[in-house]
Amino acid sequence: MNSVTAPPRNPPHPVQRLIIIALASLFIFYHITMLAEFARGQGLTGDPLYNGVQAALRVGIIASLALVALGKRFALWSMWLSIGSLIATHYWAHFGMVEADFTIGRHPLSYLKGLIMPSIVTAAFLYRRR
Repeated sequence: MNSVTAPPRNPPHPVQRLIIIALASLFIFYHITMLAEFARGQGLTGDPLYNGVQAALRVGIIASLALVALGKRFALWSMWLSIGSLIATHYWAHFGMVEADFTIGRHPLSYLKGLIMPSIVTAAFLYRRR
């Protein structure tokens, strides 16, 4: 039996699509680069649990951003969950639970700048022309 599915009511504007794909691609590239540094032993902390959690969250971010770029709406939730969790691990290190070089001299609010690009991607993804 064939079933016909209707296309989305308001597909994203081409500019919105370009913003989503450009930012998602940039973020994916960044997190792949970070994973490659982890694989080479650079940027690691002394805590293997922390390093493993960071690597797993980066893989989650890469997967969710790839799905967001493909237009999967549910992927926004996983993107926010994985990015929020990654920021939480930065606070885990910042407040002394893990010794990490990236925390030296940083203000605690500086980690929140990691929410800017996901916010733009979400706004571009959810906003539809009327």
